[in-house]
Amino acid sequence: MRYLPKSDSERREMLASMGLDSIEDLFSHLPEELRLKRPLQIPPGKSEYEIIEYFRERAAENANGYSSFLGAGAYYHFRPVIIDSLISRGEFLTAYTPYQPEISQGTLASIFEFQTMICELTGMDVANASMYDGSTALPEAVMMACRITGRDRAVVARSVHPEYREVHRTYARHQGLPVDEAPYDKETGSVDVERLEGLVNEQTAAVVLQSPNFFGVVEPVQKAARIAHEKGALLIVVFTEAVSLGLLQPPADADIVAGELQSFAISPSYGGPYVGILAAKEKYIRQMPGRLVGQTTDKEGNRAFCLTLATREQHIRREKATSNICTNQALIALMATIFMSVYGKQGLRELAEQNLAKARYLAGALEARGSRPRFSGPFFNEFVVQCGERNPAEINRRLLERRIIGGLEMGRFYPELADCMLLCATETTKRVEIDRLAEHF
Repeated sequence: MRYLPKSDSERREMLASMGLDSIEDLFSHLPEELRLKRPLQIPPGKSEYEIIEYFRERAAENANGYSSFLGAGAYYHFRPVIIDSLISRGEFLTAYTPYQPEISQGTLASIFEFQTMICELTGMDVANASMYDGSTALPEAVMMACRITGRDRAVVARSVHPEYREVHRTYARHQGLPVDEAPYDKETGSVDVERLEGLVNEQTAAVVLQSPNFFGVVEPVQKAARIAHEKGALLIVVFTEAVSLGLLQPPADADIVAGELQSFAISPSYGGPYVGILAAKEKYIRQMPGRLVGQTTDKEGNRAFCLTLATREQHIRREKATSNICTNQALIALMATIFMSVYGKQGLRELAEQNLAKARYLAGALEARGSRPRFSGPFFNEFVVQCGERNPAEINRRLLERRIIGGLEMGRFYPELADCMLLCATETTKRVEIDRLAEHF
């Protein structure tokens, strides 16, 4: 009864109330050739016990005991146990979104702290209450730049995550916004600065850069900012690996920062849920999508929080809305907020240093065996390695036989890099695992 609440007698009673004799009569208005005359070709239903046992068996097939070197926008980092303990509290777990915000002072306080920490991380003045994910934060940032500049064209570096670029192209196509792609330098792996400069003109609303980029290479943000600002365009800096912000210089030269906080204690979980961020200079605050929480005082002078800006069409006239789909991932953003609170400024820096050191050790171990990094640019915790005449897919298959999850085969997104693989090492990667990968690579 838990899963099939209607008995045969209840079904007959429902049909009788409509003056019908059978289920077939209920669908008699449909053309005969469209009606299915046989049962669906799926297995019969299972009991609750069988369902639990089924998922236990599937869970046992997962990659327990495997070492992983896969990154490319979804990273495996340690999750402090305190996070699940706190987010499981009823007042957090049930607060999907504060539609009656002033009642939800606890939720608003956590969002305010989240916004403050994001500003400290990114070097921006204001941040919103989070976004769906990093891939949708990017086009929202570009559309924001178009509103600010009154222009409609974006130049996006080809070294930006390919799936982020695909999401942006989908938005841009239906908004009628032209998109140009700036190539990457074949030697360094960072954006080709000269080609970028040639693409940016007086019609450009935004220049989009990812740092570290999809190849793991740190981009020349200051040079890109100069190129954009000389033509009156805005610079948008994107990130997928938030841990890098513990060590790299914040992208303070940017006008808008968009990114993904999955690395901050959010399990990859087969692709979601994630939590995106969008931060900007204060002068652009009125054009930011989503909602912002502000600090104020109540009538008795006590510290209080309120929904300061809410620019979605649910809150204001549709033609005035900055976005009609973006929302904040309150519960997932809370995970990231607790993570940042637990680690603190120094802890996050040490975490980033561990990632940097593990990736350098991995690169050295592979290079000692003849597999060199493809690009010369400085990288953080992932890099592209050349496989030579060996097929990356075959290497990954052989590694998997040894319980090692290899890297991303680059030919999937960059045909010219079909002989390359993107490898990642985080603080969870053990030295012995790196040595085993290098041995079998």
